[in-house]
Amino acid sequence: MHGRKPKPEGMSSRRPDRPAGQITRLPACPAHLQGEGRKEWARMGRKLREHGLITDLDGGALALYCQAWARWIEAERQLMKYGTVVKSPSGYPMQSPYLAIANKAMDQMLRVLVEFGMSPSARSRVTVNRPKAGLSLKTPATPQPY
Repeated sequence: MHGRKPKPEGMSSRRPDRPAGQITRLPACPAHLQGEGRKEWARMGRKLREHGLITDLDGGALALYCQAWARWIEAERQLMKYGTVVKSPSGYPMQSPYLAIANKAMDQMLRVLVEFGMSPSARSRVTVNRPKAGLSLKTPATPQPY
């Protein structure tokens, strides 16, 4: 999208509604997501599903977010353990490599969150299609490609 991001003041009447997707089930969690990434898949997937912000086509974007989340959590744990400044092999203070990893993961997460309409300015550009009552929010028993 080119140009300035709109201010989060509400919906523009000129924007067409997003087409309603079939929101029946959360896509299966990819096998490569483990630990924190898998937990975030369940947590964030449930929230996106509740607000009608995910369809079966969005599994790849959610996987990208969850992988970045897992990297961010791991880097933050290492930063708590070692701090933001460490000694280089030559003995001089230097920025922890974990700080760069954490910052990169935060940037990646923010980009995906904007795609899902989960920032204040992005929310003003998103029309929510709520799931109909009675639809299952559980993940399918067999993995579905996304």
